[in-house]
Parts: sequence; C-alpha cells; structure tokens
Amino acid sequence: MKQADAFSTFEHGAWQKVVGPYDNFFGRLTTQCIEPLLDAVGAIKGTRLLDVATGPGYVAAAAAHRGAKATGLDFSSAMVAEAARRYPSAEFREGDAQNLPFADASFDAVVISFGMLHFSDPDRALKEAHRVLRPGGRIGFTVWAGPDRALGFGLVVNAIQAHGNLNVDLPQGPPFFRFSDPAECRRSLAAAGFVEPHVAEVAQNWRFASPAEWFDAIEKSTVRTAALLRAQTTHARSNIRATVQQSGKSHRHSDGTIEVPMPAVLASARKP
Repeated sequence: MKQADAFSTFEHGAWQKVVGPYDNFFGRLTTQCIEPLLDAVGAIKGTRLLDVATGPGYVAAAAAHRGAKATGLDFSSAMVAEAARRYPSAEFREGDAQNLPFADASFDAVVISFGMLHFSDPDRALKEAHRVLRPGGRIGFTVWAGPDRALGFGLVVNAIQAHGNLNVDLPQGPPFFRFSDPAECRRSLAAAGFVEPHVAEVAQNWRFASPAEWFDAIEKSTVRTAALLRAQTTHARSNIRATVQQSGKSHRHSDGTIEVPMPAVLASARKP
C-alpha cells in the first residue's frame, strides 16, 4: 500500500470511531473559530458554501443559519450521519476532499475547519477547492498554531518527548504543524492558484473540568496524537499522563477548572 493510502486508511478508521468523544471534547474548542472563518469567505444569505471535512457539521450548520446554501462533506460515514442527524438545515454527504464529487465552479465559498492536517495530500485538497469554486470565490481554512502556542498539543508532545518515544511506527502523513507557519499557508494557497492570501491568528482557549479530563480529551478524541500515546510503554504513558496533568495545574482557575491556550491560524484567499 502506498504511504499516502496507508495514512488515509489510518485516519478514516479512526474518525469512524471517535464521533462522540470528538464532539464532547473538541466541539467546545473548534466552534470558537467558526464565525471568523465564515466571515473570511464572506458567507451570507444565498452563498453556495462547501464545508470540507465537516465532521459533526458545526460550520455547515452555522453557515446555513446565516442563510447560506451549505453542503458539508466528510470521508467518514459516521461523521456524516451525525451531522445530518443534528443539522437538517444543511446538506451532508460522504466524499473525498482530495477528489471532490462536484462540478467545476459549483460554489461561492469553500471552508476547511481543522481538516488540513488530516489529508494525505493537502495540496491536492487545495487544488480541488480551487476547481469547485467559481471565479471570485473564496477559500478559508483553519489549523492549529504551533505547539509553542497551542499548548493543548504542545505540552503533551513535550511530555512524550521527555518520557516516551516520538519515533513510533505510524503511517506517515504530512507534518502536523505544517500550516501553522503563515508563510507556508501563503505559499500553498498561491501554488493552488489562489490570490490575495490573508493569514491571521484567532485566539481560542480549551476549558476542562480537571487536568485529567484534558489528558482524556487527547487520548480519546484525537487521531495521530492518540495513536502516538497508544504506542508508548505502560510505564511511559503513566509518566506522560502525570506530567500533562501537572502542567494543567498551572492553568487552573479559582473554580478548579483549567483553561489551555489553543489559538488557531486562519488562512483565506480568492480564486481569480
């Protein structure tokens, strides 16, 4: 099996199983970026909008609430089923971001909310988005800021590096934080045919009832990081968990909850 195919199979299998945990843990976080993302592509009443890697359908539903004609697409049938159950105001269908099942110039806007790091070939996904956009249409995508900024991931990776092994045998995908670099966002958008790129950071915070819940969120509702944790020895995982939970205490509020910074990078551009 080609490496890209292996990575896609690995990602697909995981997303089929984490619908509930993803909604429980990440829903409270990724939804913080929805309105800036929709503003970046000019989503208003009548906009034909495609939400690629829609997951549970948060962005498509918000676009439909604005009056847009929203379609959500995901390669996970489980995610598509959940999105359709939750949000009947939008259309949802199963499909591949790297081979979109739509005709040229079908949409006014394409959005990708935290999906870029889950594609085996994100450059192809950008080119497909370009193809299905009408001239003058806009693309917008969000990704995590780098691990030094998005501490919900960064502190976990640091704990694995300190107590475990980052070099485990997993299907090789694109670098997790590739698009955390604004220059890389601009370069990739230009290579796909887009013009007038704009990149900004959007502040977000991930809130948990306890440091233990934070570790549970990473372990139960992510894909690559969860697989990385599963690959550690029992002793290493115990030390990693203890270190992450100790880190969480430095972000504790007076009410006992913790709040971890998880800013996003928001990139947008226009099709000429």
